[in-house]
Amino acid sequence: MHIGDRIIFENVVHTVVGLAGTLVRIAAEDGNTAVVHSPHLMADPTFEHLGGPAKTRLPAGLLHGLAEEVVAQACWWEQHVVEILTGVRPDAPAGTPPRPEFDPARHTLRERDQAKALELAHTGREGVSLRTVERKRQRYQAQGLAGLIDGRHEGVGGPSGRVDPLVVAALTKAIEEATDSSPRTASYFYWKVGQVVADRPDVRMPSRATFYRLFDRVSRGRHITGSARTRRSLASRPEGPFSQVTAFRPGEWMEIDSTPLDVLVVLDDGVVGRVELTGMVDLATRTVTAGVLRPSTKSVDATLLLARTVTPELMRPGWAQALSIARSVLPYARLMKLDERLEHAAARPVIVPETIVCDKGKVFISANFRTACRMLGISLQPAHPRTGTDKQHIERTLESVATLFAQFVSGYTGRSAEYRGRAVGKEPLWPLHQLQDLLDEWLIAKWQNRPHDGLRDPLTPGQAATPNEKYAALVEAAGYVPVPLSGDDYIELLPAGWRAINAYGVKINHRIYDDEALKPLRNQPSGVIAHKDLWEVHHDPYDVSRVWVRNHHDGGWITAFWRHLHSTAAPFGEMARDHAREILARRGQDRPTEEQIAQVVNELLTRAGQGPESADTIKDRKVRAQTLARTDPSWPRPTPPPQQNTEPEPLDEDDEPLAEVIPLGVFDAHEEAKR
Repeated sequence: MHIGDRIIFENVVHTVVGLAGTLVRIAAEDGNTAVVHSPHLMADPTFEHLGGPAKTRLPAGLLHGLAEEVVAQACWWEQHVVEILTGVRPDAPAGTPPRPEFDPARHTLRERDQAKALELAHTGREGVSLRTVERKRQRYQAQGLAGLIDGRHEGVGGPSGRVDPLVVAALTKAIEEATDSSPRTASYFYWKVGQVVADRPDVRMPSRATFYRLFDRVSRGRHITGSARTRRSLASRPEGPFSQVTAFRPGEWMEIDSTPLDVLVVLDDGVVGRVELTGMVDLATRTVTAGVLRPSTKSVDATLLLARTVTPELMRPGWAQALSIARSVLPYARLMKLDERLEHAAARPVIVPETIVCDKGKVFISANFRTACRMLGISLQPAHPRTGTDKQHIERTLESVATLFAQFVSGYTGRSAEYRGRAVGKEPLWPLHQLQDLLDEWLIAKWQNRPHDGLRDPLTPGQAATPNEKYAALVEAAGYVPVPLSGDDYIELLPAGWRAINAYGVKINHRIYDDEALKPLRNQPSGVIAHKDLWEVHHDPYDVSRVWVRNHHDGGWITAFWRHLHSTAAPFGEMARDHAREILARRGQDRPTEEQIAQVVNELLTRAGQGPESADTIKDRKVRAQTLARTDPSWPRPTPPPQQNTEPEPLDEDDEPLAEVIPLGVFDAHEEAKR
């Protein structure tokens, strides 16, 4: 015997706790201890050595995960085993005497085992022998109720079962290789694994049913047969424990991203299309500082979004006064002493970013956006490739916009074609600028006042705070520093280029811009040697009517207008200009001039104002619609020159009148149909 061994002495289970010569100190399960001479101990007729300390294979807490019939069978055996050990069943009333054949004072443990085996055989219990009863009793003494569980139902076996390890390895490799491929069914993997093990005569391919069960266990949680996008997202998860960034003040950590909005929008010429939503969220307060809807996101959109983040959102006509900052939970009185711009602002916090996390899309890593961040003293942190967890908050926020806002908007398309309703395009749809106003109002009215699950205090997790409440609490500790932006600051945020000022003006993308203020700078060096004496020019891709030239001599800005501004009805963007080149190319002109491009775009936009025509292609209509939706002027536009009188001059009195011209009739199908 050794210390820790379990023995039965006087029909009671004891544990050996000490050995000294021939003395053995034992402790019963009820806590009583005794010292017995080893000869006397071993001479006891009830003595039995149960072995070393028990190692429970199945914790009792796991009984809840087993089938009810399995647990019921174990409880049934417990009734009989306890009667063998104590003479009385555990559910018997107190004071019940033991039955004679199970009385520990009359019979040894083996005799009681024999009596129980004989009793169960008489009741019709098949497969119960003396050895079965002894084994059940010993396992119960060593492991308790868990020892009576049938080992076939414990579920402790490996995921591969009895399948050959080489088959499991081939299946695992095939599943890993399928991460970036299109979804396939389990039958494909059965075929692929069969091809791998076909040349191994010592490997036995399991049956199709067994392979499918193996496939379900091995591929569980990997989304192999489902969405490819979800599968790639799951594969990019880090292998170690998840961690998170904790922000303690507004603007300390912000995230920006762009995604298509699941809503159909009516563009200016009636064409129905989808737009992209670019948004920025603050990690500390979960505030969506700004959101911009555009037909296609460009770097200037991200830059202007940054400008809107540090600028108060002013109240608009039609908005309820409950949305003003003076009526909100935000500390309006204290903030007004620091920033007078908040006097007529809406209840949206003004947050100055310190660090912005973005993906490596060309919009966010463009020189224009990086320059804007440097100008405002913002640190730009690109996320790792294909790692959505680096900016998981903006990913989830944009998804919440689809759940909480987009699905309530007429024209909601769902997240994919599979979830799209029938004839969604025939619903009453919102124009782009009106949908932008609705989104801005919703962010202030709903999002900023909605309790967010990520804004729970660790000490009081039972109640979640709203973004406005969290901002009001943090700004008291972190303070508030306004960053006012002037008109020149907005020009600084626009895309920049370096050009020469020629005799005819400045040329950008084959367009010529000129102004009287450029006269003393024509053909003159700028003095910026690093850029070969060229001049810095900023332009707005959504309004090509003008550009801004930096005067490096006095530091000011010169506004230069497009030379053909008055030859077109409206400004046009880069997309319309590129499409005009395609139209001219289809007409057989390889190198169209600037005047020809302007004329084609003028014709295209004129047709857009008259409505769609049957002769237009779908691409023509989409380009016109996106162009008009993206050319809202952000700057004061120049007064157009007076219209020239194009009426024909009257005939001289000496001129003879012309003969009456009778035109030939033209067949009109519409008029004929009315008759």
